Amino acid sequence: MESRAKILGHPAHQQLIVFPLGLLAMAVIFDIIYAVTAGTQWTSVSFYMIGAGLITGVIAAVFGVLDWLVIPRGTRAWRIATAHGVGNLIVVLLFAGSFFLRGPNAATPPLWAFVLSYCGGFVALITAWLGGELVSRLGVGVDDDADLNASNSLLTHERTGAPQPKSV
Repeated sequence: MESRAKILGHPAHQQLIVFPLGLLAMAVIFDIIYAVTAGTQWTSVSFYMIGAGLITGVIAAVFGVLDWLVIPRGTRAWRIATAHGVGNLIVVLLFAGSFFLRGPNAATPPLWAFVLSYCGGFVALITAWLGGELVSRLGVGVDDDADLNASNSLLTHERTGAPQPKSV
């Protein structure tokens, strides 16, 4: 099932999720480093990582919803995509709670800020696996013309009948 929202011929959601996933994962890692070292610079950086992760997560979610809307209902892909989306909403809410708890003093956040961030990181591992299941196992977001010798994604598709430039 080919993605409807693309950037330079590739699914937008799959390109954009690396940002919130990486930023939020690093926030958890910096929180762990803080727990070991008590260096408050780590929690300050974590605060900004969470903020950036939330912003990029909302952007990636818009494109995820666009792909979800075209998955046929009643399929395994639709059930997994729904769980993936709901799980990611939970991730965003957990990290948003952590972010707002940190706001008054990012250098020394309360215990609940860490609890929410660790829980968000755990749920993100599950939703990332579900996303991998959607793409790698169920073919969601995979180009209909995909194969080992497919043409460049920036070229027009043969099945459309449109003139196609020579392969690069």
